[in-house]
Amino acid sequence: MEVSLFVFLITILIFSTFPQPEALRNPQDPVSSMGPAILPSSSSTASPNPAARSVLQTPLAPALFVIGDSSVDCGTNNFLGTLARADRLPYGRDFDTQQPTGRFSNGRIPVDYLALRLGLPFVPSYLGQSGRVEDMIHGVNYASAGAGIIFTSGSELKFTRSMGEQAAADLISSSVFYISIGINDYIHYYLRNVSDVRNLYLPWTFNQFLASLLRQQIKNLYNLNARQMVVMGLPPIGCAPHYLWQYKSTDGECIEEINNMIVELNFGMRYMIEELSRKLRYSSIIFCDVFESSMDILNNHERYGFNVTSEACCGLGKYKGWIMCLAPDMACRNASNHIWWDQFHPTDAVNTILADNIWNSLHTKMCYPKSLKDVLAKRRRPN
Repeated sequence: MEVSLFVFLITILIFSTFPQPEALRNPQDPVSSMGPAILPSSSSTASPNPAARSVLQTPLAPALFVIGDSSVDCGTNNFLGTLARADRLPYGRDFDTQQPTGRFSNGRIPVDYLALRLGLPFVPSYLGQSGRVEDMIHGVNYASAGAGIIFTSGSELKFTRSMGEQAAADLISSSVFYISIGINDYIHYYLRNVSDVRNLYLPWTFNQFLASLLRQQIKNLYNLNARQMVVMGLPPIGCAPHYLWQYKSTDGECIEEINNMIVELNFGMRYMIEELSRKLRYSSIIFCDVFESSMDILNNHERYGFNVTSEACCGLGKYKGWIMCLAPDMACRNASNHIWWDQFHPTDAVNTILADNIWNSLHTKMCYPKSLKDVLAKRRRPN
């Protein structure tokens, strides 16, 4: 079960007629008023430096909207009747509040770091906020663990031609839309061979199908005046502890059969986005290859400070990939030297590296044709 894109579109219509408030503070975010500078490790319990609060007076974008799956879910599934929940420790143990928030991580997720880069508060979950316009004006996170491209497409994808007042249209066109979805179409559908799908679709055909559905979703957002979009590719789940366990990997070697499918899909998505960007006037859509950046971390793990590359910090079984993270005593003491937090999700330490690469390619080039920082700089540059 997931929050559909239809809900997102309706919400945009609802708050498009309201004026923007002067200030907002996300109660979930103890450092939400800080500027774009990335803080030290989110496991720190020290109070934020007051001087850092004035780093950026004007946000680089008025709002950040997040659409995706568990990689960026910040608590949506806490309110849904599903077992895919991260509302218990040890999830969140290294977050700013040291409490579980619904994030599938020991700490922050990539969009938390990007929000700070933009000069915005942490973006609240759609189902976790009060429903007031003031709680949504700086963005909303619609991500839901278990969401996929296939199951958020079709009849639910509705849009409108009119955004209401001009101010609302300006707000949407100046905001950043972060889309991270597609991995569950593999984990819960294709790799499990639901409805005999692997006999109906070869990997390349299935990838083309996913890319075409995502293309339509991007066009729907564009028709709602969204102009700045970050579209994330899929990570190397062939290296995830769950599949190392399931496919009986020796010495932590990644499952190439799976990774080859992901590389192929990312290639198709990047080509699709490049082609679509040329057709959608005034759009700035970038594709960020999570596979490429993640493999850089895996291949150069010592340089990044990781010495545990195949085993998850939390779980049971070989590589801790058999049973998901369920209790604090299943977790390692120090997650910062692990690449994987649980069966499928990276640690906070990996998320900050990915966010750095999305923002300005700090460690390695990940986004094409440019980084998010360059996109925003171009749009803010006077003609």
